[in-house]
Amino acid sequence: MSSFNEVESDSSEDVDSWISLFCSMFGHDYFVEVAPEFIEDDFNLTGLSLIVPFFRDALDVILDLEPEIPIKPANVPLVEHAAELLYGLIHARYILTKPGLRAMAEKYEDNCFGSCPRYYCQGMHLLPIGRYDQPGIETVRLYCPNCNDIYLPSSSRYLNIDGAFFGTSFAGMFMKLFPEIQRQCYERTKKQFELKLFGFKLNERAPGGPRMKWLRQYPQAKEEIEEYKKCEFSIVGTNEKIVEAGGQEEGEEEEEEEEEEARMDEDSHEEAKASAGESMMSIAKD
Repeated sequence: MSSFNEVESDSSEDVDSWISLFCSMFGHDYFVEVAPEFIEDDFNLTGLSLIVPFFRDALDVILDLEPEIPIKPANVPLVEHAAELLYGLIHARYILTKPGLRAMAEKYEDNCFGSCPRYYCQGMHLLPIGRYDQPGIETVRLYCPNCNDIYLPSSSRYLNIDGAFFGTSFAGMFMKLFPEIQRQCYERTKKQFELKLFGFKLNERAPGGPRMKWLRQYPQAKEEIEEYKKCEFSIVGTNEKIVEAGGQEEGEEEEEEEEEEARMDEDSHEEAKASAGESMMSIAKD
């Protein structure tokens, strides 16, 4: 019986931890549980003490530790809010690690973040993303790897989540670690909806014509891909040539300026000599 009670108490402690309760709250489906070992490492908390008020008390709340100095009753709501802010910023760093990316991959496979509302994306799974790394600027957005666009969450319960809790780098890191997402995008159609009037397509320059079409155009044939690569490298080469040409032009301009200064000095010396000779001649005549 004692062993059963110990197991039950351990399970209750795991369930009742602050991190698990926070992630199980209504509207916190996007979050994953950060490992306590990650939070206890001071290196992973670098710079957060300057952003989060009541940093030490908030950290103790997250780790379920008793504070060294009792928190004043008036500061309890502030400490709770600081703990949520601190956990969100730690979460943005944790999901860039391999354990965090794997935990987010499980949610991605289960379609916890929803599907792209665009028809031609064919239900592509979305990824949470923030447009800013600083908290308090904008709420979380959802990124579609297929159309490279961002959308608002479909439910209003996610509109209170700060975008900085996921950061600007997570989606790119996630797609680099899991290249099969790119293969899923290639398998989907790249077709664009084209508005018609009495069976005729509208011109792209028309007020009702397709907009931002070039954003979703990808090279598909081998010739197009090779041409794209050549254009990419040639642009870099031309930029380098431009820089080199600019440097040569600057050097030539400097040389011309030095030559002009030397000529001006010679002319001034000759004028001085001529004026001195004239003065000596006038003195001799006198």
